[in-house]
Amino acid sequence: MSICAFWQVYDNIIPLILENTFHLSSTMTGAVMGLDNILALFLLPLFGALSDRTNTRIGRRMPYILFGTIAAAVSFVLLLFAQQGRSLVWFMIILGVVLIAMSTYRSPAVALMPDVTIKPLRSKANAIINLMGAVGGALMLGATPLLVRAGGDDYFIMFVTLAVFMVISVAVLFFKVDEPACVAEMRKESAAHGIDETSGDIAGSGEKVKMTADVRRSFLLILASIFLWFMGYNAVTTGFTRYAQNVWDRGIGNAAMILMVAQIAAILSYIPVGVIATKIGRKKTILGGIAMLAVAFGASMLFMDFSYLMFVFFALAGVAWAFINVNSYPMVVEMSRGPNIGKYTGYYYFFSMTAQSITPAFSGVFVDAFGWRTLFPYGTIFVGLSFVTMLFVKHGDSRPDAPKSRLESFDVDD
Repeated sequence: MSICAFWQVYDNIIPLILENTFHLSSTMTGAVMGLDNILALFLLPLFGALSDRTNTRIGRRMPYILFGTIAAAVSFVLLLFAQQGRSLVWFMIILGVVLIAMSTYRSPAVALMPDVTIKPLRSKANAIINLMGAVGGALMLGATPLLVRAGGDDYFIMFVTLAVFMVISVAVLFFKVDEPACVAEMRKESAAHGIDETSGDIAGSGEKVKMTADVRRSFLLILASIFLWFMGYNAVTTGFTRYAQNVWDRGIGNAAMILMVAQIAAILSYIPVGVIATKIGRKKTILGGIAMLAVAFGASMLFMDFSYLMFVFFALAGVAWAFINVNSYPMVVEMSRGPNIGKYTGYYYFFSMTAQSITPAFSGVFVDAFGWRTLFPYGTIFVGLSFVTMLFVKHGDSRPDAPKSRLESFDVDD
C-alpha cells in the first residue's frame, strides 16, 4: 500500500517540478522519469537475491523494508529543499537517493508474502497485495487535490503526508508481523501438506538444489509470457490518451475516464480472482485472462470513432488484467524454494520492468510509421503471443493435499 502510494505521488508531482520549477523540456523530463525503470532492472533482482542471503533476528526481508521505507520517506521530503533552493544538481542527487532507497526494498517487500504464505494460498494473498496497492494509490490520488493548491508549486504538506503514511505503514508491518515466527509457521503448514519449503539455496550454507529441465522450461516460458503481456498491455495503457486525441479527436478527459473504468474493474476483481484461481488453478485463470484481454483489445481496434462500448471493453480489460496479474507472480515463486524467493521475485520484476521500459518506444516506431491505428493491433498481437507461450507452462500451479481422513479436516491448531 505504501509503495503504490509513493509511486502515485511521484508520477503525479515530480514531472511538474521538473517542468515548472527547473524548466526542463518534455524530453528531458521523460528521461528523468524513466530512471526508476532503468534502476529497477538492475537493483530489484540484486536486492531480492541479497535478502535471500540475509539472516537477522528480525528476519531476512524486514531489515530491507525498514531501511528502504525510512530512507525513501526522509529523502523524498528533502527534495523540497532542493526545489525551493532552485538547485537542479541537488534535486537530482537526492532524487537518485530516493529511487535507490525504493529499489532496495521493493523485491524483499513483495517476497515477504510467499515467505509467510503456504503455496496453494499465494494467489489469494497476491490478490490482497494488489488490492492494498490500489487502495494506497487511490488514497494519494484523492489527497492530492486537497493538499496541493491548483496551479501552485508548494508540495510540502503533500510530501510530508506521504512520508508519514509510509512510516506508519511500515511501523504497523513491523510491530504486527513477526517475520521469523510467521516463516516457521508457514513451513510447518507446508510440511503438513507435503510441500518442501526448506531446501534450495540456503542462506549461509552454500547448499544448492538445481531446477530440473522441465521445471526450468516452464520457468523460462512464464517469464517470456510476463514479458509479452506487459509489452502489449502497457503499450495500450500508456498510449491510449494520445490515441483518443489523434484517432477520435477527443480530449484527455474521455480517455482518462475509460482508463479509470479499467482500473476500478480490476480492483473489484482482485479478491474474486484469487478465489477462482484456488478452485481451477492459476494457469487456467491466466489463460482465461489473456483470452479476455485479447478480445478487449481486438474489439477496440474496430472503433474508428469514439463509442461508449469502449467503457465495456476496457472494463473487460481490467478484469482480464486482474486474472493475469494476481496469478503470475505466485506461479514464478512456486518454482522457487523458500530460501531463494527473493531472487525469483527479482526475475519477475526484471522481465516485467524490461517490457514496460521498451514497449512505449517500440510501439512508437509502428505509430510513427503507420499511424495511431496500429496501437490496438500491437497490443493484441503481443497479448496473443503470451497465450501461446503460457500454453506450454507445465509447472507453477499448487493445490493443498486433501486430508487423509475426514477427522483430519477438524485438526486445526489453536
